[in-house]
Amino acid sequence: MLSSKLFAILPDDISTPDGMTVDSEGNLILACPNYADQTMPGCILKIDQNKNITKWFNVPVHEETGLASPMGIAFGPDGDLYICDNQGWPGRPELIRKGRILRLRIEGDRVVKTTVVAKNMEHPNGIRIRNGYIYVTQSSLELVKHPSGKLVSCVYRFRLDDENVEITNTLEDKNILTTFVTYNPEDQYGVDGIEFDREGNLLVGNFGDGAVYKVTMDADGNVTSNEIWAQNPDELISTDGMVMDADGNLYIADFCANAIVKVSPDGKTVQRIAQSPDSDGLGGELDQPGEPILWNGKLVVSCFDTVTNDIVVNTAHEQPATLAEIEL
Repeated sequence: MLSSKLFAILPDDISTPDGMTVDSEGNLILACPNYADQTMPGCILKIDQNKNITKWFNVPVHEETGLASPMGIAFGPDGDLYICDNQGWPGRPELIRKGRILRLRIEGDRVVKTTVVAKNMEHPNGIRIRNGYIYVTQSSLELVKHPSGKLVSCVYRFRLDDENVEITNTLEDKNILTTFVTYNPEDQYGVDGIEFDREGNLLVGNFGDGAVYKVTMDADGNVTSNEIWAQNPDELISTDGMVMDADGNLYIADFCANAIVKVSPDGKTVQRIAQSPDSDGLGGELDQPGEPILWNGKLVVSCFDTVTNDIVVNTAHEQPATLAEIEL
């Protein structure tokens, strides 16, 4: 087992860190939905090579709810930042199906243009951009009733220049690429982590089932298969954010188990490589890991530290929020 250590203690006005990406200058960019304390604005932080942390900007709020809750983030080819604004995650009735995909043009530390790519989404979560398209995991489609009674979730695909796409959160949505069912009765939470492999196949983590699916597509972008690629319930319980290295190894944040799991390039070996007990994260523990990212030769992990229930190790939210790191 590898040991994690403290990467950073976040500012006092951050309660929940989540998605990450790296900008063109090599800075680490961190999305903070701040679900643990929604009086704190949802914002984006910038961390430079010396680990200096600055608030880059507050994410523009929804005109009806007055909130922004940035989770997955990714830069487009022109430098615009695309954001999954997951309004509905806290489960407050007035926020259900108010989620958005935002495209922000940023100059310096100012958002100079906000484009709503898609709106009225139930649970937009993870995001990746490839070949002119945005791929987004939506962790629940409660309006879609599966014969088994289990939860349905999906991946949406949008064009980079789409605007104001009206999402119905039903199978009528033309932007749905493919759907998934979560069978674990103890954890009815759908797809979350998302990544492309070296061949351009889409890897999608089904959180509740602890399974990674491989979605293959033809030259026209049509799905040709959607099958479980990696699963081992003894080593991997839940699949939150995930990232692939240059050698094809996939690193997954096992949110429920306070662990990081490594999957071999062929998907056959699923191995827990780091794990922490319940803690406040100040010793560098994995305090409910939400998303990993490769940065300067190490794995940096956001510590979500917000959910407390019977299926997670985490028992309480504590301030300050933290990031952990693992030397690979």
